[in-house]
Amino acid sequence: MTRATGTDREPAGTPLAGTAAAPVPASTPASPSTSASPSTPASPSNSASPSTPSDDRTTEQHAGAPQAPGDDHEGTTLTMTQPLQPLLHDSVVVLTAPSQAWSAADGRIDGHGIHGFYHSDIRVLDRALLAVSGATPEHIATASPAAASTVFTALARGIDDATADPRVRIDQRRTVDAGALGERIVVRNALGDDLRTTVEVDLRADFTPMQKVKAGLTGSEHPVTLERSENDTVVIGSGPVTARVSAAGAAIAIDGLRVTLRWEIEVPAHGDAVVEWSTTVDDPSAVVAGAEPSQEWSAFRASTGDSRLSSWLDRAIADLQALRMSTVEHPDDVFLAAGAPWFFTLFGRDSIWAARMLLPLGHEIAASTLRVLAQYQGTETVAETAEQPGKIMHELRPGALVIPGEGVVLPPLYYGTVDATALWVCLLHDAWRWGMPRHEVEALLPHLEAALAWMRDDGDSDGDGFLEYIDTTGHGLANQGWKDSGDSIQWRDGTLADGPIALCEVQGYAYEAAVGGAALLDAFGRPGGDDWRLWAAELKQRFADEFWIADPAGAYPAVALDAAKRKVDTVTSNIGHLLGTGILDEEQAALVARRLVSPELSSGYGLRTMATDSGGYWPLSYHGGSVWAHDTAIAITGLARDGFRTEAAQLSDGLLAAAAGFGYRMPELHSGDSAAESSAPIPYPAACRPQAWSAAAAVAVLSARLGLRADAPEGHFDVRPDASAGGIRVDGLRFNGESRSVTV
Repeated sequence: MTRATGTDREPAGTPLAGTAAAPVPASTPASPSTSASPSTPASPSNSASPSTPSDDRTTEQHAGAPQAPGDDHEGTTLTMTQPLQPLLHDSVVVLTAPSQAWSAADGRIDGHGIHGFYHSDIRVLDRALLAVSGATPEHIATASPAAASTVFTALARGIDDATADPRVRIDQRRTVDAGALGERIVVRNALGDDLRTTVEVDLRADFTPMQKVKAGLTGSEHPVTLERSENDTVVIGSGPVTARVSAAGAAIAIDGLRVTLRWEIEVPAHGDAVVEWSTTVDDPSAVVAGAEPSQEWSAFRASTGDSRLSSWLDRAIADLQALRMSTVEHPDDVFLAAGAPWFFTLFGRDSIWAARMLLPLGHEIAASTLRVLAQYQGTETVAETAEQPGKIMHELRPGALVIPGEGVVLPPLYYGTVDATALWVCLLHDAWRWGMPRHEVEALLPHLEAALAWMRDDGDSDGDGFLEYIDTTGHGLANQGWKDSGDSIQWRDGTLADGPIALCEVQGYAYEAAVGGAALLDAFGRPGGDDWRLWAAELKQRFADEFWIADPAGAYPAVALDAAKRKVDTVTSNIGHLLGTGILDEEQAALVARRLVSPELSSGYGLRTMATDSGGYWPLSYHGGSVWAHDTAIAITGLARDGFRTEAAQLSDGLLAAAAGFGYRMPELHSGDSAAESSAPIPYPAACRPQAWSAAAAVAVLSARLGLRADAPEGHFDVRPDASAGGIRVDGLRFNGESRSVTV
């Protein structure tokens, strides 16, 4: 997944780093292109006039080391006047969809970069700073027992005694629920005397839309208001969004956009004192809402011969629970948000792939994802939104997504994806085989027929028998496969390919969808099965004739056909998605399998998106050399399905090494640097985490290792473990609505 130039994400080579000063109050909402002038802070009072933060930040970025004595070369200073996307790799997130809080590792939310408390697509607060006895506690540890809770531990040495042992400790537990942020601050006193001190929390209202935060900007769309409601409550708001800040027992002061909470406390000798504060948000404009955790997932347990896989699975399930959400229109149909912070909403492709990988844990998330996407399935042709009859949507937002400086404007409901429709059909077929109830499948068959028709008709815009895409609006996504950054489809020399683009993996999805769709039509007594099998067979032959490229290292499929139907010759991970779809014959599958584990594609930490011998390769490119866990997991699944267990095990081991390097919270993507040259995976600094399909990849790796096969209509549940699967016991797998345990 991306969102880049020509999309809403940075292209390869665009600087991502940047620091920024905190925003200052302004009297009116700031324009994205104009910096707001600082205004004099209001004097402390119980209410404040409407105000908003300033909009732009300027970052100075220095190139090279400072000049050393005797150095003949002058240092270079670059002044970056263009705002930069915030980095995420060294920040801590606490979340329960659709809310999230981002901070520094010590818990400080200081207005820098991504820091803040968000609900839906709005940053409600951009500051939450703790002080004890007027000073910032000294951080010593951070522990995250769950996705929704983190404890920051610090010392208050300014009020401690002079001994070496710390005796005044602060435990700050931050919890995020859907629509709520809370903190419980415990001051622990191991001194022999009672301790009188103060605890302060400094908050600041913000209300910047997420898309502006992502662009390195600040500034609310509407004036910000702050007003005391009760003795221990302040109501802050901007436009339709309001939030209540409550702090029992605190003295509360309002100063401009700032709210200061202050407690006078007495901590008994060898005892504790506790203060708490919280913020609850109401946003009637939100299009997504929270969802309850899955009880079926809570029952899942895995003990494996490889502790890395067990640890990754544990963390993945916890993160996936926190990513569960629903739409406001359809609250009973749960899906997985694509990822935090940027993609905390419904994405067709992402939600489908995550649900598909999770089928061994139950069909429920797949069924509800299918239903909610069916509710938004296209019914007419609308060029501005890329809607077409039968097409599955790309993303859902509360308002238009405008990317400052990039010329990208996406409507709130956007259909610019070439693959989600075929993948929706594949998910329905797989969910049926894992035990989705017959009546639930049958209710979706009209949507299945519409999706298949889209593949044949509008999906093949020029009638050449392949699915292709092109943005006709000039302000939509330039690329509309999973690699949807503006520079993701390029020739081996690094030049960009011209659209319309027919991606190789999309043809594989379409083949699998046609065959699976035909099986569903047959099983439910509906016409068309034979027609779709014939369509699939013809597509398979066309693909063999048109996509394959001869090469001294072995033939391989082109990543795409360009506008002139030329084979775009870059070697990429896209070819791994062809395995297991049925579009390759045995010899072709063997060629792809061999290519995937070559040193040019396999980094030792997963599968590179682009081979190292390509002109456009760069290990920190979003789609031009980085490693994506879900991408590697899809290849692993296909390798295992087609009988290439050794190659699947090699790529699995790379993902497990990467997972260990990231503390088992696998990010959206990481660098493509070789494991032979780096003892730990290098972060991609703007990667989302947690990311639904990256977390779900853990289950895909387990499933491939166990060789799970399901056919509920025939009553078959097969386990065909590979040679590395010894010592595994899994409880809480679900097939046909029943719990299953597997021991290998």
